[in-house]
Amino acid sequence: MIWTIIGLLLLFWVLGLVFHIAGGLIHILLVVALVVFVFKLITGKANKV
Repeated sequence: MIWTIIGLLLLFWVLGLVFHIAGGLIHILLVVALVVFVFKLITGKANKV
C-alpha cells in the first residue's frame, strides 16, 4: 500500500515538473509522504501489513 502511494506521488511529481501543474503543492505532498515513510521505517511498522 505504501509503495503504491509513493509511486503515485512520484508520478504526479514528475508530471508536475513536466507540465508545471500544482506549483509547490506536489512538492509538499512528496515531502510529507517521505517523512511518513521514514517514520514508519524507524518505528518498525512498515513491515506490518
